[in-house]
Amino acid sequence: MLDEIILPPENRQNLDIRATPREAMSLYPLDTFAYEYAGREIWVEFEIPEFTAICPFSDFPDFAVIRLKYIPNERCIELKSLKLYINSFREIKVFHEHVINILMEDFVKACDPLKVEIEGDFHVRGNIKTVVRASYTKELS
Repeated sequence: MLDEIILPPENRQNLDIRATPREAMSLYPLDTFAYEYAGREIWVEFEIPEFTAICPFSDFPDFAVIRLKYIPNERCIELKSLKLYINSFREIKVFHEHVINILMEDFVKACDPLKVEIEGDFHVRGNIKTVVRASYTKELS
């Protein structure tokens, strides 16, 4: 019975949803540098406590702590570019779930890590706290 769910229509409240299209985001490019110890697995962890984007429903800011940890392959992410990339979300209208997927896609494309885990710990809004997590492991042949 649960396998045969028919979903109701989206946006039944008829809210004015205006998310920024991916191609219009103009995010700062992520830069990298060579990992001189390729083959030696280390975890690199970042905590980004001042992430801000805009809610596509309300146009109010959303705030989050982003936690990113990865095992480099041949390249490491350069920190200034990561900071500028994260800060470029400030004018972007995007859902919490999409933020984490965008971060994952861009991070993997930039430095091709062996593994990466990203968590968005979004501040409480409207009595609801949201935590979104994603992980990626490079397929080795």
